[in-house]
Amino acid sequence: MATGRDPKEDLRTYLQDARDAVLWKLEGLSEYDVRRPLTPTGTNLLGLVKHLTGAEAVYFGETYGRPFSGPGLWITGDAEPNADLWATPEETREQIVDAYRRVWAHSDGTIAALPLDATGRVPWGNRGEVTLHGSLVHMIAETQRHAGHADIVRELIDGTTGQRPGGENTAPGDPAWWRAHRDRVEQAAKEAAAREP
Repeated sequence: MATGRDPKEDLRTYLQDARDAVLWKLEGLSEYDVRRPLTPTGTNLLGLVKHLTGAEAVYFGETYGRPFSGPGLWITGDAEPNADLWATPEETREQIVDAYRRVWAHSDGTIAALPLDATGRVPWGNRGEVTLHGSLVHMIAETQRHAGHADIVRELIDGTTGQRPGGENTAPGDPAWWRAHRDRVEQAAKEAAAREP
């Protein structure tokens, strides 16, 4: 990624890279696999997309008086706890992904229209004023955090790893190599635990 020319565009580029990584984790999976909970707290791929849609709608929409006209935002109002982190049977993958792509366009419009020092107010909690720069940094961190969750969930589903198709940012290795690597890491953990007082 190029840096140095336009700080706002650099930030938007990093945000878009994270957005793309999150959506890639859904590719090629069944309806069950994009929805199935793979952690004790129910983390699932489609729920992560749904959550990020609501977060962008708030941080680049409501915060700057530019509400996003889309589905209910799941994270505000009187929604049940965690309503933004899973998809009901009636909510289709296409609807959720389409809403995410539409919120990108809305967010990108806010980013283009406002200077980095423009201020807004996050509509909940005690967060006070935030600048567009702050919103961009927050959403990059938020989206990358959930892209990391999606990495783990996708690996648990079918072994797919990496930030992009082809796993170009992971070490090369066939399944036997990865099993041997995992066994070596497990052995190191056991040896370290045995040294604990």
